[in-house]
Amino acid sequence: MAPEPPTVVTVLGDGGWGTALAMVALRAGHEVRLWSAFPDYAAEVARTRRNRKFLPGVEVPAGILITGDAARALAGATTVIVAIPTQFVREAASRVAGEIPKDCLLVSAAKGLERGTLLRPSEILGELLPGRTVVVLSGPSHAEEVARGLPASVVSASERAPAARAVQELLMGPTLRIYTSPDVLGVELAAALKNVVALAAGMSDGLGLGDNAKAALVTRALVELTRLGVALGAQASTFTGLSGLGDLVVTCTSRHSRNRRVGERLGRGEKLAEILAGTEQVAEGVTTAEAILALAQRSGVELPIAASVTRILAGADPRDEVRSLMTRAPKAER
Repeated sequence: MAPEPPTVVTVLGDGGWGTALAMVALRAGHEVRLWSAFPDYAAEVARTRRNRKFLPGVEVPAGILITGDAARALAGATTVIVAIPTQFVREAASRVAGEIPKDCLLVSAAKGLERGTLLRPSEILGELLPGRTVVVLSGPSHAEEVARGLPASVVSASERAPAARAVQELLMGPTLRIYTSPDVLGVELAAALKNVVALAAGMSDGLGLGDNAKAALVTRALVELTRLGVALGAQASTFTGLSGLGDLVVTCTSRHSRNRRVGERLGRGEKLAEILAGTEQVAEGVTTAEAILALAQRSGVELPIAASVTRILAGADPRDEVRSLMTRAPKAER
């Protein structure tokens, strides 16, 4: 009997999450390649086995091929994971689209909404690679912990159950438990909005508002998240699952959360431009907030917390926004 062909997993994106997913795939026994849009940096990481910009302190295993050559990275790939910040998915995927095998399993690990179009990452990939089924991978999974093999659980979402199960079987192991879901819309909306809420949670910390305020903020944000999702056709139960509540909790509380950290600095009075100029890592909530609000307005859904975050990012005083939220007209909880 002829041996089965090797499973070749190519990860597009050399950020922290892309690097961590490459390590997950290697642990699962696959041949793994990691593609960077920046050839010089790819060569540095390949030589040093350190991703100093996006995943400092973690050794990248020698078994992972790191390259800026798309043809080399994608040749014969059976699974392609797109782990590129949402605002750059279109540009980067367009560059390599011709190299992506037509019969590969396509996975989106990006979180956010594209500015202007308000498209989710899977929709962007659907435009660029028509006819493909895109599986969405999301949940509470900071790269710093996943890369080190600490336990985590995420969701593999697709309207085609076999595709969701294929990703589950491909990447699941002793340190990464994967559940499946048919609710692609809900999983991606939860992933986008939770980053905006994490900015608000960080602002609460920076302002020194205390634990009670932060608990109320996260709880009411979950209501907003669910309200928007249901209005757009998602399942309410998705937002109390791993990709909703789970990701919301971790990104609002973790020291690894870039969005929470940016929000905390804003709460302390720093200027957004100065904060962003000092880091190469992407805080998706900053670019997603305006898109989320536009989507909500288009859908006739009220998102008071997201609206306040958007105004603060545009220069409003965080304390004024806290006062505005706390003095809104009385309402029933549900």
